[in-house]
Amino acid sequence: MRNSMSRLAAVFCMTLLVAVPALADVTFKKQTLSERFVAEGCDMADFDKDGHVDITAGNTIWHGPDFSRQTEFTPPADNPSGPTKTPYDPTKGYSDYFLAYAHDFTGDSWPDILVYGLPGEAAHVFVNPQGKPGHWERHAIFDVADGESPDLADMNGDGRPELLVHSRGQLGFAEIDWKQPLAKARFRPVTPKSPENDKKYFRYTHGYGAGDVNGDGRPDLLTKDGWFEQPVDISKDTIWPFHPGPFGPPDAPRGGAHMEAYDVNGDGRTDVVTSYDGHGYGLGWFEQNADGTFTERRIMGSKPEDHPQGVAFSQLHALRLVDMNGDGLRDIVTGKRRWAHGINGDVEPNAPPVLYWFELVRDGKGGATFVAHKIDDDSGVGTQVTVGHLDADGKPDVIVANKRGVFAFFQQAGR
Repeated sequence: MRNSMSRLAAVFCMTLLVAVPALADVTFKKQTLSERFVAEGCDMADFDKDGHVDITAGNTIWHGPDFSRQTEFTPPADNPSGPTKTPYDPTKGYSDYFLAYAHDFTGDSWPDILVYGLPGEAAHVFVNPQGKPGHWERHAIFDVADGESPDLADMNGDGRPELLVHSRGQLGFAEIDWKQPLAKARFRPVTPKSPENDKKYFRYTHGYGAGDVNGDGRPDLLTKDGWFEQPVDISKDTIWPFHPGPFGPPDAPRGGAHMEAYDVNGDGRTDVVTSYDGHGYGLGWFEQNADGTFTERRIMGSKPEDHPQGVAFSQLHALRLVDMNGDGLRDIVTGKRRWAHGINGDVEPNAPPVLYWFELVRDGKGGATFVAHKIDDDSGVGTQVTVGHLDADGKPDVIVANKRGVFAFFQQAGR
């Protein structure tokens, strides 16, 4: 590519082994792609279709299998002033690349890149040029993407993703017209427009997700306050029925990260997994009872004594549920966001930026626990943590991008 950059310095190829307890028999090899702050999120795909998975963060693609070669798919952000001016300042600035998702939007079998910028700004799709040199074409497919935990999720059951995002004080999702996928997506609000909702679902709200809570086969919307039930017919815009949770304690009003719906304890009912406060403490799952109410099962609090293994860290601003060890159960992958509000903001801003996975263990009697396994203590998460396969060994790997840098963790062994 014309925009190919020179080989990275030795720091980009630096690796180390990170041990975890023998219970899980899993180790990870860490590779540092960059120690610069370029993004708060990243994703992986075979962008150049050479048979190897690549990593994208910020305006850059690191090409597999060794990730020593990088190319720019778009120029650096052109912001001459303000908190996002480049190069980004990790102590007080923010990146224009808040989250990134790889998906073939155009249907040509080449993965494109969706970038959510700063909350409240447009969501852009960068179209893969099919191996041709030059920067990728950029298309703003949604103008006001509010929130700090946007996602991609199939909300209407057509097998293709929607933008899971709220906008201008209304929770909902943006539906793409797949006959013209680069045109403006249509926002589908599920909450009414009101002064109260303007405050609740504003530009920097975070902590929401999607999943089938009531078992009717249709994905519902999750927030820290409760869940919105998807009606049978959503061909027209309609307000979705709300069912209160809440999914978090009252002393953590801001919400956490991406929320997940999953039958944690195997009783046939969908539970909710969430972090409590993206700028504070707390991780837990909420068990759905037979009557549709929920009971909090706290996993981790603000003090080491709150967790049976003595684990405590703050600012869980990204979360995913993935089967990390191949036992058929989905585990939690999360960590501490690095300097969300600078070096003096939030709680313990300069504590080690840790990255963990919490192994789900069921007792066969309707109970469940999560066993903590530290992946690393010098990386953490951003507003996104991505789990996928960087190589062909079949074991899930983890990538993160944040104010500490860009990192890949290759799983080395498993049960």
